[in-house]
Amino acid sequence: MAVAVSFFFLFLYFSLFFENGEVEANQRVFLCPQSPKVNSIVSKQYRTAYHFQPPKNWINDPNGPMYYKGIYHLFYQYNPNGSLWGNIIWAHSVSTDLINWIRLEPALERTTPSDNNGCWSGSTTILARDRPVVLYTGIDSNNREVQNIAYPVNLTDPYLRKWTKPTYNPLIQPVGDLNSTEFRDPTTGWVGKDGLWRIAVGAELGGKGAAILYKSIDFVHWIRAKDPLHSSSASGVWECPDFYLAVADGDGGETKYVLKMSLRETLMDYYMLGKYDKERDIFVPNNAANDYRLWGRIDFGNFYASKSFFDSQKHRRILFAWSNESDSASDDVAKGWAGIHTIPRTVWLDSSGKQLLQWPIEEVESLRTDEVHLQDIELNTGAVSEVRELKKASQADVEAEFELHSLERAEPLDPNWLLDPQKLCEEQSASAPGGVGPFGLLLLASDDLVEHTAVYFRVYRSQNNYMVLMCSDQRRSSLRPGLYKPTYGGFLDVVDLQKERRISLRTLIDHSVIESFGGGGRGCITARVYPEALCTGSTHLHAFNNGSTTVKILTLKAWNMRKAKINEN
Repeated sequence: MAVAVSFFFLFLYFSLFFENGEVEANQRVFLCPQSPKVNSIVSKQYRTAYHFQPPKNWINDPNGPMYYKGIYHLFYQYNPNGSLWGNIIWAHSVSTDLINWIRLEPALERTTPSDNNGCWSGSTTILARDRPVVLYTGIDSNNREVQNIAYPVNLTDPYLRKWTKPTYNPLIQPVGDLNSTEFRDPTTGWVGKDGLWRIAVGAELGGKGAAILYKSIDFVHWIRAKDPLHSSSASGVWECPDFYLAVADGDGGETKYVLKMSLRETLMDYYMLGKYDKERDIFVPNNAANDYRLWGRIDFGNFYASKSFFDSQKHRRILFAWSNESDSASDDVAKGWAGIHTIPRTVWLDSSGKQLLQWPIEEVESLRTDEVHLQDIELNTGAVSEVRELKKASQADVEAEFELHSLERAEPLDPNWLLDPQKLCEEQSASAPGGVGPFGLLLLASDDLVEHTAVYFRVYRSQNNYMVLMCSDQRRSSLRPGLYKPTYGGFLDVVDLQKERRISLRTLIDHSVIESFGGGGRGCITARVYPEALCTGSTHLHAFNNGSTTVKILTLKAWNMRKAKINEN
């Protein structure tokens, strides 16, 4: 991720300004209360057990993931000197299953004039004769964002431990109408009909967010195309763009191209579906709405700078993303670490061709143990039912399927709500009585339920169908002061709700992170939470229903999750 978005993302923690080309951070001085009765945020209970993170220090964007000769590689933005953003390099880890990771030496450090102010985000591409290369953004000695290349030193090394930068860097510079501070994050390359390589670079062009297209015969000498791959006045600079072909389930399923971008305005990831006009080298979206609120969302929560790759071993597309902390900068200094990556997700096109679906990779199921299986549980109005059989509710995988007895009491939908579902979730909280819903799960709940994170659904009636609102409410997630505790939400396009009357929810719980997948992966919400109960007592899992219509849990399966081996020292 480029430097500018890092500044913006840290609006919760920092006041940043430039002075003589350097970045200076004015940290918040707030620290969580310290007393025998209040455990510090530094408790090891907040570190994740099976989500990717280094042993210490700051981490942000995933970079250049790939599968190469039997090994999965993940590079990532990393500060080797501390737990605050800065001094960014490319760290490197490898895996055989995308769950357990071995930490290697850094792949790219700030060693040349074209990257001495940072090695920022980029991608890997595997060229002819099975040669992987890295394209990445460097900030050079003049504080310009430029695009560089790096090669593995030894292709016989299965871990590709060492990388080298040629003296002809940078390959692409911000010239002409390009803003030298808004030009970053090159995509994985692809080959066009003419046999030339293509990449896109995120930018802001004339006040529009854009993916600038470049072509090359040798992956070294690049020429800018006449037109961007796509641009839109709906937003400013596009960061961490991704461009790929998505295939629907089933033989002969529909195929569409995906153009994904990370927006600094909202610090969230969006996508468009459409066609790639190979003759004109442009992306033509199905929905060219001039309002990013109408674009598709990868995740409705704390999720940014996502990056995907095609896993040739299992013929699937895998997505990684960064989830930042929601405590203070001084908390992160005290903890000694900040940032995680979400569980890798499989991404594919819904059979309708209208949206992407996402699901945790199947490998995460290898960590499951102590299965709990419940079924046919009636949740009447006001019901709160604890899943007592789950031994450790702070480190679990939960799958639930809810059946709706009736849709008659579904509340009417105001079309204006579609533009701001997060605000609707704030107003229609888990405790606010409704017609069909709210119903769902209370996660990481304290003994007295004072602390909990609610993940839930509400069903609304529109003119021709029913709409499902999915929410994740962190406002009661912790008694700690000074935390960022938002409510996230989005509408799900649930197929045949009137006929099936079923809604599914899968949730991965891992100490300070909750990843939820609603409607079979039609909506995803990532949340970062720090309940005191993790340190001072125990946490619990409950199902609830505050709607006036009875809801049945057809089935609920839950597993405790073993700890993965991730970047251990």
